[in-house]
Amino acid sequence: MSNYFNRTTSVAPLVVFRIGLGFMLFLGTIRFWLNGWIEGLYISPKYFFPYYGFDFVVPLGNYTYALFFICGLSALFVALGFLYRLSSITLFLSFTYIELIDKTTYLNHYYFITLICFLMMFLPAHVYFSVDAYRKEHIRANTVPQWCIDSIKLFVSTLYICAGIAKINPDWLLHALPLKIWLPARNDMPIIGFLFNYTWVFYLFSWFGCIYDLCIPFFLWNKRTRIVAYFFVVVFHVLTSMLFPIGMFPYIMIITALIFFSPTFHERIISFIIDLLPTLSKSVASNKTYIYSNFKKRFVLGVFFAFFAIQFVMPFRYLLYPGQLFWTEEGYRFSWRVMLMEKAGYTQFTVKDGNGKYIIVNNEEFLTRQQEKMMSTQPDMMLQYAHILADYYELQGFVNPSVYVDAYVALNGRIGKSMVDTQVDLAKEKESLGHKYWIINYNE
Repeated sequence: MSNYFNRTTSVAPLVVFRIGLGFMLFLGTIRFWLNGWIEGLYISPKYFFPYYGFDFVVPLGNYTYALFFICGLSALFVALGFLYRLSSITLFLSFTYIELIDKTTYLNHYYFITLICFLMMFLPAHVYFSVDAYRKEHIRANTVPQWCIDSIKLFVSTLYICAGIAKINPDWLLHALPLKIWLPARNDMPIIGFLFNYTWVFYLFSWFGCIYDLCIPFFLWNKRTRIVAYFFVVVFHVLTSMLFPIGMFPYIMIITALIFFSPTFHERIISFIIDLLPTLSKSVASNKTYIYSNFKKRFVLGVFFAFFAIQFVMPFRYLLYPGQLFWTEEGYRFSWRVMLMEKAGYTQFTVKDGNGKYIIVNNEEFLTRQQEKMMSTQPDMMLQYAHILADYYELQGFVNPSVYVDAYVALNGRIGKSMVDTQVDLAKEKESLGHKYWIINYNE
């Protein structure tokens, strides 16, 4: 182990990864802005659903545009390697703040980007082929500790393997759900659309997806199988992008998978760019090795060990909760459970007070359509919404208002079932990491 942490390698894979990630996030920010999603998701809603423990993350109104500008600019600076340390920290903080504003917008790939940006803050991705290296000769280095590269590989491998393990469930493997619901809607696609009229195709996609996630990291890590494995990475993620509206995540994963290729491969990419822009050659001239000080090395390795320990545990925390995971969603988020279920719900909230006054709530007066859709299937969001209603109607003259919900949810195309005990006053319940006893068991 000691020998491993003293081993060095070319910094080129980390540099290419820095450039690819930075430019992808920069373009993603522009895409978000041009599509009007900043206004629609972070400014227009009247209320938001913060994550437990992050209530201090509040919406910024029109200043959200400034936050996105800072995020996009820092992503560009990371790609260029300009003021890298400051830019990488700013990118992590700004992107994470945006992600934490409203759990309605939660996506696994946002979580992935947050964690990747966290790791990049500690890695010397700017010592080679960067503006910083061009301006400051003393920071230039062409080799770095091996673990700097392997930490990214390990994280990507963890993501894939946990996503594959999550697919080992009856609905995915034995019933081809939810692909059996989603794919027929894409039967109008050119060339391959007709295939989505056949049941066996749903099972093929389900089983291939599971096997792909479980095996692809090992094939990427192995030199003999790497090229073939990367071909499947490209095919898998391009097809996923065509079938499902999940933004730039497939392309980010295609870029990320390049980290598994040899340093020689990445040095060729850098040489190709230099051939186009010869003045950049000054930013790579070095024969030095980047060396962490003893204190900094111990600190960074300590942070990384803690980081990976958490990542290995988080996907399995659902085992601490009773009930069906897909139903309660306790321990579902931040666990690399990618597109594993289809839920549709209907909720009717009633607010009462001790004087006999009551009202049946029109959810559209409080929530956007997307917020209502997500809230109607997720118990923790129902609880948060109940407290929003209690606070609102208390200001309207209700005395100690009670909030009850009649919630029906359909899981993976099955008949809808009641999710919440209608006799429980949600305004009196507090959010916590514990099990929500008021969720009705899913016995199917």
